[in-house]
Amino acid sequence: MLTPQTRLKIRYYGDPSLRRRSKPVSKVADAERSILEQMAELMRLSGGVGLAAPQVGINKQMVMVDVGNGLVTLINPRILKKTGFEVMEEGCLSLPGVYVKVRRPRKIVVSGYNEQNEKITLNACDLFARALQHEIDHLRGRLIIDYANLFAKMRLRKKLKSLESERIL
Repeated sequence: MLTPQTRLKIRYYGDPSLRRRSKPVSKVADAERSILEQMAELMRLSGGVGLAAPQVGINKQMVMVDVGNGLVTLINPRILKKTGFEVMEEGCLSLPGVYVKVRRPRKIVVSGYNEQNEKITLNACDLFARALQHEIDHLRGRLIIDYANLFAKMRLRKKLKSLESERIL
């Protein structure tokens, strides 16, 4: 359960933590497990299907995804294989109201560690693969707007400026 002392908040566009490359986690300890537990609750409360540690201001390679088949958490995730491509519109909890068409592999093989420090490898496709790739992008400081073409960026400019100014207030 989130407590007032440890409450994590989603960081919005303009927050520098969203553009930093995340650091690998050497070992998942109680501190990381606590962060992951809070992230899972925040993700559910926010109605998201995925969340990465940088989105809550934590500079660690930790992501989670739940597309309806249960929560999957990955520490230090690496995409090993990509197959096929498709373009779909994506949104992001850190960019509320912003949607961008993103071309991504339809199927991936990803490896990482679970909360018990066990190495795992997952075969993911469709929405699950897309959500994992989206969250892994956050670990590299990459946002969906980075995929937008020039026309889309011009269309989004006003919305992005609004999000950035709201963050400052």
